[in-house]
Amino acid sequence: MLLEVNELRVSYGNIKALHGLDFQIDEGEIVCIIGANGAGKSTTLKAISRMVPVEAGTKMTFQGKDLLQYQPDKVVSKLGISHVPEGRRLFENLTVTENLMLATFARRDREQIALDIKRVFSIFPRLEERQTQKSGTLSGGEQQMLAVGRAYMSGRKVMLLDEPSMGLAPLLMMSMFEALKEINSQGTTILLVEQNARLALQFASRGYVLENGHMVLEGPSKELLENPDVKKAYLGG
Repeated sequence: MLLEVNELRVSYGNIKALHGLDFQIDEGEIVCIIGANGAGKSTTLKAISRMVPVEAGTKMTFQGKDLLQYQPDKVVSKLGISHVPEGRRLFENLTVTENLMLATFARRDREQIALDIKRVFSIFPRLEERQTQKSGTLSGGEQQMLAVGRAYMSGRKVMLLDEPSMGLAPLLMMSMFEALKEINSQGTTILLVEQNARLALQFASRGYVLENGHMVLEGPSKELLENPDVKKAYLGG
């Protein structure tokens, strides 16, 4: 088991966001979490990357290590878990290459960094064309490519993706998911949360359904796509 989460509970003041989630991810998998707005999807990713505090009783292990013992920066630099947040959060005054290089601040393998930059440009040729352009001037699709590329540069054991299809035209959306499949084929485990449930389930091998902070369904993507309740709630019938 690569990542195991038990009794994950998160609150924002008096508001309970997550009510004791249990889920697991094996190495090399692509797993999705689907649910409506406000279900707790983003909070789940933030808890894994240690960006929000969790409540007592929560247990999270990564490769057998207690994830709760790591600060957010060490989750990336020591464990290799990267997070592509909703909204991308690029350094808009920096160029494409500068954004990618900034993600390697904790790495010491200079030769491998140069190879990884080339790999990002091979996965996203558009970024190579824009490598000297400031990220704030990129299109939405190009910014999403850069956000994923930056995560690739910082830590590649696990990539946490928050709404990777948001704001993308259909053609760019499919291109993005094909790129993510390529990244996964190279050994990166992917956990994504996505409001486009059909796309997420077609992309992932397994899925979890989150409702109001509770995990209500799980299973192979094919089964969830055929589930009447999932169809009614998330797939338009």
